[in-house]
Amino acid sequence: MTTSTTIGGSGTTVSQTLLDTMNGTSSSSSSSSSSGTSAADLQNTFLELLVAQLKNQDPTNPMDSSQMTSQLAQISTVQGISQLNTSLSSLSTQLAAGQQSQAALLIGSTVLAAGNSISVASGKTGEFGVSLANSVSDLQIVVKNSAGTIVNTLDLGKQSAGTIPVSWTPTDSAGNTLADGTYTITATGTINGTAATATTLVGATVEGVVQQSSGNAGLVLSNGSTVDLTGVAAIL
Repeated sequence: MTTSTTIGGSGTTVSQTLLDTMNGTSSSSSSSSSSGTSAADLQNTFLELLVAQLKNQDPTNPMDSSQMTSQLAQISTVQGISQLNTSLSSLSTQLAAGQQSQAALLIGSTVLAAGNSISVASGKTGEFGVSLANSVSDLQIVVKNSAGTIVNTLDLGKQSAGTIPVSWTPTDSAGNTLADGTYTITATGTINGTAATATTLVGATVEGVVQQSSGNAGLVLSNGSTVDLTGVAAIL
């Protein structure tokens, strides 16, 4: 059943649905088509109610003009926020498209990204490095073979924060050339004896670009991994 509310001394009524819409108390059982919920719909509803109030205000107790101005400003703010959200969504779509184009330019390039597996073949190894969140007084990289045995420890000494590419001829601690195969690297940094964050990086060739579930561009690497464009620490 539809109810109504009397406004002013002349007995003019305003639909309860209209009042509920403005107060945010509409019944959940009401049809969604009976009243809009967008910023534009709410603004039209508000203006309709405002006109009814102006036409039927009590002469002995007129509406407060400052309150009316405040209400108008609030409705305008809601509409402005809605338009801003639409603009930001459009901008986000454009940025995502631009990111895909930028990522495509990296196809064929060698990049450093988070990883801990390196390959040794014919006395050579692929590019790798370390990412440091802070400067360290000493940085070491431990190299292990497939059996988990430490074959060498590289002492890089004092290093500044950032990305540090490492050039290394793969040998064991005795100076013998390492056998071909896959090795694991781990990095440990210290700041005056206290452990510091150190992330190992491995080199790989960018073979393709995909769009990830997050909407960001993902680089498909030759080592089988896919990394976010922001996850590239260096382009070699």
